[in-house]
Amino acid sequence: MARLLTTLLLVPLLTLAVPCTAGEKVAFFGIHLLDNSIQTEAAGQDPAELARRDMLEELVRERFTAEGWELLDLAPVQDRLDRVANPAKCYGCDARMATDLGADYALVGEVQKISNLILTVNLQLRDASSGETVKGRVVDIRGNTDASWMRGMRYILKTAFFNGEEQ
Repeated sequence: MARLLTTLLLVPLLTLAVPCTAGEKVAFFGIHLLDNSIQTEAAGQDPAELARRDMLEELVRERFTAEGWELLDLAPVQDRLDRVANPAKCYGCDARMATDLGADYALVGEVQKISNLILTVNLQLRDASSGETVKGRVVDIRGNTDASWMRGMRYILKTAFFNGEEQ
């Protein structure tokens, strides 16, 4: 139990200690929507949630670009990417594709909808050569609205990636 507690306490410190600098190349594989909620099962996929996912992807692209990171074109690996259900959980295929693109890092995200009240937002930056997560955060949000999704992603960007700075 003590080992588990120590590991859980050290993981955030390790992700903060890795120096990532502007100008480095990032392969951003987007944000995957995981939705096994009863609402979607009964009524089908809500187009507003797909629009929210796109909104978060644009926020991430804008923020990384504004901070000086180079986001790479995914076209050279698009055929491989199209065969992947979820780049955030593909046993390192994101890092391999990022390496093939000449990227320093792979960036992947997820939004998991548990219900219309409870959702989880996740963004992870992985070293392309090793596949190790160097920065990232997962936050739970309450409410299935544009504002709650944006608030969750802004919090992740502010606290895990850009040293408490808001844009």
